[in-house]
Amino acid sequence: MRAHVLAHLADHRARVSPGSTSPPLMVGFQGPQGSGKTFLSSLLAETLRAPPHSLSVAVLSIDDLYLPHDGLVALAHAYPHNGLLKGRGQPGTHDLPLGLAVLNNLREINDGAARAVQLPRFEKSLHGGEGDRVEGGPVVRPPLDVVILEGWCVGFYPIADGELERRWGRPVPGLGADFLERRGFRKDDVREVNGLLRAYLPWWDCLQVFVQIKPEDAHPYTHIYKWRRQQEHHMKAQNGGKGMTDAQVEAFVDRYIPGYVFFGDGVTEGGVDSGGEMRRPPWLQRGQRIEIDENREVVGVSTF
Repeated sequence: MRAHVLAHLADHRARVSPGSTSPPLMVGFQGPQGSGKTFLSSLLAETLRAPPHSLSVAVLSIDDLYLPHDGLVALAHAYPHNGLLKGRGQPGTHDLPLGLAVLNNLREINDGAARAVQLPRFEKSLHGGEGDRVEGGPVVRPPLDVVILEGWCVGFYPIADGELERRWGRPVPGLGADFLERRGFRKDDVREVNGLLRAYLPWWDCLQVFVQIKPEDAHPYTHIYKWRRQQEHHMKAQNGGKGMTDAQVEAFVDRYIPGYVFFGDGVTEGGVDSGGEMRRPPWLQRGQRIEIDENREVVGVSTF
């Protein structure tokens, strides 16, 4: 990951006109729940900050860009029959204007205005675990070398309705032919999220380089349940047993599987915009995929 980002940072700086200030390199970082994406993106940032590189790096989590609590409640009321939108997590539950403003401000932070950018912060423990935005997010100051936007659905693209129909009828690898129906999801639920995802494309347009953490192809979804259970067990061992049961963890992960099934390959393939036109990711030819097994051991590294 470090070599991948450093190589593209050097190329990024080489394209800046002599005498001009280089804007930060914008890096997308995606991985499923429990894969270690938050840890790895933080580790990447710390490695880049340390000598001999000594870079200035900002990490922005998509989890800190959720709508405030009242916005999440209003969204759930607007889609009363859609179980995917009951609570934070899915495309549609983020504050899109806020996220775009923060990303644009970070991109322009080196332009000579010497302005600081305060990152938002979302506290998941508030309102009985429903969460809310809070004050006091970290402040980023220029000069800035690298920005990392990390999250489970970073780089996901919407698909054409005909493609949604085709994918709906296919078995979910490792989870069964009728997984979606068994877990109570409707085609219209996915269609609504697909429509909401179109508004995320301006976020993705800000990104230049990508790192993806991905389960091995033989088990694209089943490992996610194991990883998330392990995370919960670790947390409960440290806090006296407070957290979800295994059944609750399974239900929690269930809500995210449709996102991976229908939109996850957008990271490498792109998707359609609101006008139905095909859009390719801006980071193509500058993406790195790290494939991991059920023990989170690296089994393959490739570029896209």
